[in-house]
Amino acid sequence: MTDISVRGVVKAFEQGKNILDGITFEVLEGERVGILGKNGAGKTTLFNIIVGEIEPDEGTVAIGTGKRLGLISQIPVYPAGYTTEDVLRSAHLRLDEIRSRMEVLEERMSKEADEALLREYDGLMAQFEALGGYDTDMDINKVANGLEISEKMRSQPFDSLSGGEKTRVNLARLILEKTDILLLDEPTNHLDLRATEWLEDYLLRFKGTVLAISHDRFFLDRIAGRVIEIVNGKAEFYNGNYSFFTVEKQRRIEEQLKKYEQEQKELKRLSDAADRLYQWGTGNQRLMRKSFAIRSRIERMDKTERPEMERRISAGFREKEFSGDEVLVIKGLSKSYEGRTLFSGAELLVQGGERIALIGDNGTGKSTFIKILVGEEEADSGYIKKGPSVKTAYLPQIIKFKNPSLSVLDTMVIYENLAPQEARNRLGAFKFTGEDVFKPVSALSGGEQSRLRLCSLMKDDINFLILDEPTNHLDIISREWIEEALEEYEEALLFVSHDRYFINRFATRIWELRDGKINDFKGTFEQYRAFKENAARFAEIKKQSERKENKPKKKQKPQDTAKLMARLEREIAAKEEELKKLDAEAEKFSSDYEKLIEIGERRHTAERELDNLYLSWDEASG
Repeated sequence: MTDISVRGVVKAFEQGKNILDGITFEVLEGERVGILGKNGAGKTTLFNIIVGEIEPDEGTVAIGTGKRLGLISQIPVYPAGYTTEDVLRSAHLRLDEIRSRMEVLEERMSKEADEALLREYDGLMAQFEALGGYDTDMDINKVANGLEISEKMRSQPFDSLSGGEKTRVNLARLILEKTDILLLDEPTNHLDLRATEWLEDYLLRFKGTVLAISHDRFFLDRIAGRVIEIVNGKAEFYNGNYSFFTVEKQRRIEEQLKKYEQEQKELKRLSDAADRLYQWGTGNQRLMRKSFAIRSRIERMDKTERPEMERRISAGFREKEFSGDEVLVIKGLSKSYEGRTLFSGAELLVQGGERIALIGDNGTGKSTFIKILVGEEEADSGYIKKGPSVKTAYLPQIIKFKNPSLSVLDTMVIYENLAPQEARNRLGAFKFTGEDVFKPVSALSGGEQSRLRLCSLMKDDINFLILDEPTNHLDIISREWIEEALEEYEEALLFVSHDRYFINRFATRIWELRDGKINDFKGTFEQYRAFKENAARFAEIKKQSERKENKPKKKQKPQDTAKLMARLEREIAAKEEELKKLDAEAEKFSSDYEKLIEIGERRHTAERELDNLYLSWDEASG
């Protein structure tokens, strides 16, 4: 069954310039589709057309009969004085209506016996139960906890929340509404790692249809079973997740380029032949006709367009030679804010060449910690010592320029003290070319401003680079530009990020800010995740073991114990072999999204069974 049908949709905001140019696609019930495209490609416009906020100039959009749509990027206007709790509970307005009607019927039935009233009441009760009417409080608490909407935030006026907090609450409300079709426009922008993973798990269990615009590559890899890329106002289709999309897109570009080059050779051959025949055909009508026939054939030929190849940043960080081992020494660093301890007693050492990711939930104090390191804020206690040859560059989360009314070129000339041609050369390396250099900085997008700030940073010789959310609000192409610029940089790097793809690519060490402490893990992000998962599993095993230890134990004969342990050891070995086979199977089907989900579920079950076997072995041996 088709949930969304988009047919020949055209939309232009400037005359003669279609942002959507006849886009056509269908989304089936239960599909999870990632929507990709450059910033400005028309992704959000498409969502607004689907929900009816914008009318297309041409074409149609049809939604499955009886299906309810929910768009995350839209934040409705709620009555004055509404708290966050009121907004969350507004998801259950239909249940409230049913409950009110049931109360009216109960009152009437207490006074009169009427079969019609009883039938209506039974129907309403069935609806109430089917919609989860008896579990609303539990549902609200579960979703609010998952998206880190605290009790304090739930009691606050909704209008007092930040834009990111409002987006999170609106996401929670739509989830609670049990909408049939979810349209998610950058849903992870205001979520930290824990909340993002909660949302991913929710969407993987969600029975409805999901369309997601996202620049979070990890998120797309987990939730998208299909990708639609908007290119020049039309849809291109990829039957796989983001990783499949990147490989397949490159293959298509290479195939198109090969076809284009072959056609160009053939066109040149025909054109040369036509020229020769024309030169030889003076006074010979037969040769002239052949020449014209070849020209006509060239005009009629279907010609492949040369594929657009993304121009990459061609500059990198110029590194300052670092002498000594210590880049940064942190001793007893503490900071509190409004009576709450963000971190205390931090003892850390950064050495040359380390790449450190500072992670943690929203509001734990990561940006404050970074600002203390770069001297923008003062610590309550402790000290920071930098190595004598350390030269630091800092890219803040919120990019600000001293005079945003200046052009891009003038900003580089005046504030970076560059000659005009040198400034243009550096800007060109960062994809600011032609008329772009004369744009005022205030007219640049967030991604362009980040790129300009990087261009400024790279003019200096540095050996300690600090980045605060460097990929936030950037499209995938802009994220890749920053990553390519960092790829060749080999000196010390410290960054705050919620972008798991970025963390996975660069981090060799993890600092987790949690409960006022900075936990130092020396290893990659994947190793850190595996460590956390194992720690959680062993904690659960220990808890189960302690519960069982409190139960009275049956006395077993020594021979019975030996037999039991031998059997458990055989089962443990078999289960470990099963896990190895599942890992090999996952590697084999690495581009098959549906298969990977199935393998993941089987692996999860096998791990739990293995934990129980170990627990039983431990009890038997004790």
